Amino acid sequence: MVAWISDACNYSYDSILGCGGIRKGLRSLCFAGVACQLFNTISETGRFNQVHSLCEVSSASDYERKIDKECGSHCIRTSNYANALEAVESFWKLNTSGTKPTKFILCTALNSCAKLLNWRLGVQIHARIIQKGFQDNLFLNSALVDLYAKCDAIVDAKRVFDLMEKHDQVSWTSIISGFSKNGRGKEAILFFKEMLLGSQIKPNCYTYVSVISACTGLESVFEQCALLHGHVVKLGFGVNTFVVSSLIDCYSKCGRIDEAILLLGAATEWDNILLNSMISGYSQNLLGEEALKLFVEMRNNRLSPTSHTLTSVLNACGSLTVLQQGRQVHCLVTKMGSESNVFVVSALLDMYSKCGSIDEARHVLEQAIEKNTVLWTSMITGYAQSGRAPEGLRLFERLVTEEDFTPDHICFTAVLTACNHAGFLDKGIEYFNQMRKDYGLVPDLDQYACLIDLYARNGHLRKAKELMEAMPYEPNSVMWGSFLSSCRIYGETELGREAADKLFKMEPWSTAPYVALASIYAQAGLWNEAVEVRKLMKQKGFRKSVGWSWIEVDKRVHVFSVADASHPRSQDIYGELERLNLEMKEVGYMSKQIFKLDGVDDGKFLIGRELEF
Repeated sequence: MVAWISDACNYSYDSILGCGGIRKGLRSLCFAGVACQLFNTISETGRFNQVHSLCEVSSASDYERKIDKECGSHCIRTSNYANALEAVESFWKLNTSGTKPTKFILCTALNSCAKLLNWRLGVQIHARIIQKGFQDNLFLNSALVDLYAKCDAIVDAKRVFDLMEKHDQVSWTSIISGFSKNGRGKEAILFFKEMLLGSQIKPNCYTYVSVISACTGLESVFEQCALLHGHVVKLGFGVNTFVVSSLIDCYSKCGRIDEAILLLGAATEWDNILLNSMISGYSQNLLGEEALKLFVEMRNNRLSPTSHTLTSVLNACGSLTVLQQGRQVHCLVTKMGSESNVFVVSALLDMYSKCGSIDEARHVLEQAIEKNTVLWTSMITGYAQSGRAPEGLRLFERLVTEEDFTPDHICFTAVLTACNHAGFLDKGIEYFNQMRKDYGLVPDLDQYACLIDLYARNGHLRKAKELMEAMPYEPNSVMWGSFLSSCRIYGETELGREAADKLFKMEPWSTAPYVALASIYAQAGLWNEAVEVRKLMKQKGFRKSVGWSWIEVDKRVHVFSVADASHPRSQDIYGELERLNLEMKEVGYMSKQIFKLDGVDDGKFLIGRELEF
């Protein structure tokens, strides 16, 4: 009967309520689920004026008495943002007209506030719930937990949760999801364990998605994800698309892309949710070619990409610097109408910048409907990466002086990066000081890293080291690696040795500090020390990884490495390199081989040489 009425409402609301329901009197429908289903169906169509009619002709007491027994958590649902906004407006009109809100109306209003992130109205509805004496209602409390969690008021969400006499799947899932989304993964996992051990409530697929997402910010992310994976399989959720998708996402974010691939291969059926997660995982792990191949397969299977998919594919095109493929994806973005999505536009800017087409990136920015901090920051970063850092800095100056633009931490990172690429030390120091002085921003690790690198690249190695020691953060491996590279450039043996020792402890598996330190010793004529470093590398079984480069010609990508002879035209390539080498010698360049790599023939070391003027 419920299904029949639902279908009928989708077909013609008037034919049901106008011709039958109203004439016979909805009060005669003692089965409360019918009323709830009518509320749900009409609300999803966005016809809230008819919801008002339904409220007026129905007896609130008839179905209110049965809500806890028969309807369960059936509240009026809102299928999209516009409907949620209209639901809130309808509630406000009902409230100001003096109509007493029922539990259904209050629950609907709370769900709409959660969708709109309207915390202020949600608090007022919470007060109305207490005023009406509904504070012990399970479903209203669950909706309150969900509202506060989504509005980043996680303390209030926990307070409501703790005061509840009993909990259901909705309240448990809402509090777990709230802690997860607020970056408090440990608390989310603790609540999940409490749910399993301290209650009779079993998790559903949404609970698993929330707790798996909570793992991504933890140090033991892989171990926690693997445990949850086993739990998912044990309880029979291993075939659920949403759960498998969240597992793929979690494995990808912790660098276990092979585990994600196995999950995708074991899936009985592929849909756009699974493929979106896998494409994103490939892109995050710098496997751009695999991401593009899977995207093509997705399109061939007529599965619709989302804006998130397009963002991941554009990132893959940028990392591979395949401009033609990026332009094709741009056409698809236009066709799908995703040009209004700020993340897609930002990915377009980044893709064109990395492919060296900075003017096209600027055109994308100019065509954007809404220009916000994300887009302006992407544009400044693009200028910095494309060798046009001064233009990026001029853009920043225009924004803060003419556009009433307020930069954030990420924007200042882009500005300092532009100073770094241009070698503007004084400007970099000025911008760094402006953060605190003009905008009240406390520099974080990224801004300190930029300034330290700027000092080091300009030869102020002692000052860079002093800043590393004085900053309120612990220097990471990236900062020490950059510092070591500058020591190699300026031949600073003592500081280079110290930086290398730090990296040996922080990244014992990396060959880069060994190679850099050996190069520093060789440049300084300390051949015995250089040989000792080489011996240490052999003892540990380290070999320098071969560098690769590639170029796209006529829609084909050609890949090269040191001493590469696999290309069909390798003889022509080596001949051209030899000709260029002779020309460089004629104008004063001198080639210098720092030290010979194992397995590289002396006659073929030409490509891997370092050149200095």
